[in-house]
This record gives sequence, C-alpha cells and structure tokens, in this order.
Amino acid sequence: MSPSLLTWISGGVLLLGAGVLTTLLPRLRTRRQDRLVAWSTARAAIDSATVSRDATSARVPEADGLLTRAELLAADHGGVTAARAAADLARRADELWQAQR
Repeated sequence: MSPSLLTWISGGVLLLGAGVLTTLLPRLRTRRQDRLVAWSTARAAIDSATVSRDATSARVPEADGLLTRAELLAADHGGVTAARAAADLARRADELWQAQR
C-alpha cells in the first residue's frame, strides 16, 4: 500500500468521524437539556401542588392520588415523557386544591 493511499484513507476516516461527531453531539446535548428542563418543570409543578395542598384545609382524595402518582414518577427519574406526565398530574392536583379554597 502506498503512503499516498494510506494518507487518503486516514483523511477520509477522520473526516467521516468528524462529520458523525458534528451531527451527534448537538443532538445529544439537546436531548439532555430537554430532559433537564422537563424534570425541572415537573419538580416545580409538584412543589406548587404541595403548597396548595398544605394551604387547603379540606381533604381532596383525588388530588392526593394525583400528587402521589406524580411524586412516584419523579422518584423513578424517567425520561421526558415521564417528566411531562408528572407535571401534568401535579398541575391537575394543584387545580383541584385551588378549587377547594
């Protein structure tokens, strides 16, 4: 194998690797950031629902169940879908407790 051919093959492999990394790294970073934002939103919704629960003197069993499910989802640390589901459950519980005030 001539040195010229080896240089071209090495350059092609490096170019291909750079292209893959250039494409893959931003996607991975975006996925990670989306996951962090989703869980941050879910934790904020759970905290808000907890405050509403503590501020309400009446017991609302449905809201208690929704908040418990949201907290269980948050404890499992799933993906973006689980975080959005936990946030939705917490928001619904919060609305039920706010309606009782």
